[in-house]
Amino acid sequence: MPKMKTDRGAAKRVKVTGTGRLRRLQQNRSHILEKKSSTRKRRLDREVDFAKGDERKVKAMLGR
Repeated sequence: MPKMKTDRGAAKRVKVTGTGRLRRLQQNRSHILEKKSSTRKRRLDREVDFAKGDERKVKAMLGR
């Protein structure tokens, strides 16, 4: 059976922590930033965990 290929798009967007948790950046932080408040931009700047329902799909894309 051939090797399983990693989805390169997913690999560039997802970070796996040392304990195996999947982290991602939040949306709404790339453009049209002038109208967003500083508090909102600061809150969106953090990494967050994936939803439980998506973790299995993302792990498959990463070949884990």
